[in-house]
Amino acid sequence: MKKLLTLLVLALCVIGLNAQEEKSLYEQISGVKKKTDKFNLYMNMNGSFDAMFNDNGFDYGKFNMRQLRIEAKGNVNEWLSYRWRQRLNRSNDGGSMIDNLPTSIDIAGIGVKLGDKFSIFAGKQCAAYGGFEFDANPIEIYEYSDMIEYMSNFMTGINIGYDFMPGQQINFQILNSLNGDFYSMYGNIPTEIYILPGNPTEAIPSKLPLVYTLNWNGNFANVYKTRWSASIMSQAKGKNLYYYALGNELTFGKFNMYIDFMYSSDAIDRAGILSGIIGDLQSEIFDIEEENMHNVLDAAYMSIVTKLNYRFADKWNVFVKGMYETASITESSIGVVSASEGKYRTSLGYLGGIEYYPMESNLHFFLTYVGRHYIYEEIANKPDYSTNRVSVGFIYQLPMF
Repeated sequence: MKKLLTLLVLALCVIGLNAQEEKSLYEQISGVKKKTDKFNLYMNMNGSFDAMFNDNGFDYGKFNMRQLRIEAKGNVNEWLSYRWRQRLNRSNDGGSMIDNLPTSIDIAGIGVKLGDKFSIFAGKQCAAYGGFEFDANPIEIYEYSDMIEYMSNFMTGINIGYDFMPGQQINFQILNSLNGDFYSMYGNIPTEIYILPGNPTEAIPSKLPLVYTLNWNGNFANVYKTRWSASIMSQAKGKNLYYYALGNELTFGKFNMYIDFMYSSDAIDRAGILSGIIGDLQSEIFDIEEENMHNVLDAAYMSIVTKLNYRFADKWNVFVKGMYETASITESSIGVVSASEGKYRTSLGYLGGIEYYPMESNLHFFLTYVGRHYIYEEIANKPDYSTNRVSVGFIYQLPMF
């Protein structure tokens, strides 16, 4: 395995040494320099060979195309723009979606500038949540935190942006809070679930399932940047999810780092992590039929994520990343699936790697290590376990036109 990884790294570096300053494929093929910004086409790729390890040692190895997305965007004129991005390795069935769009489509909409300070984007789009891990192009992420991995990131609605001063922007966004229907997200929740010591609570689907987000993006002399947000999501009648994200980034010369703090308080567990832990336990004990399972109530998730980059040479970057996350139930409840109050799981993530950039574009080859460790409390009745991955591969936003 060590010999294979070494050979792959050497091969990728040799390829990179022969790379030239980049033009789009259209410019290279036609020999005509592109002079308009009305149409830009990109292929977003993240591919690698992954060697997987668990607590028992080496598990398996495989080639993996983790990300493959095609993207078109452009400026029609001074005030009108558009953007479309779609995943090529996800299902295109959108018939059961509430917005009639498949989950393979990340973004599909138009942008309108209203003078120098106001802008609108309407259509399917990325939620305006805070945090720098969340804001990064997905092809740049080697491993997401659980908070982001299990989150619905792309939904349909409208965003209004206001640049109230140079480097400072506020966004107010209203999106659908669901892609599919209520029951596919939360399961077959009964009409009444009891919050101890015995008060009944209804779980009736919301008639206006929307998520509202207020976001602040700040830039202070390109040294300190912020991405902060607060969101409220309607889940069911009288039941909401509250999500807060505070992203902070510092850049000093060749050194760059960010730290994100995220907290989610779910009246109905949306991520499904706690529901999976508790559901597995109770289905074994009480033999609950799968069609009667549902997500638990009063879930809380907390995440702290930080990443440090050091560009020690023009074409080389090293990085480390750490993640600390918890999953808890804030109030006990009795239903078909019952839950006791308390913390159920702590998740740790630790990453490191080296990246080689052969061109001025974002093409880079990488060698990374990703480790995860999951610690379960006694209440969860599950064993702790770890996973490890060593990957060598490439990341490239290929300009096609």
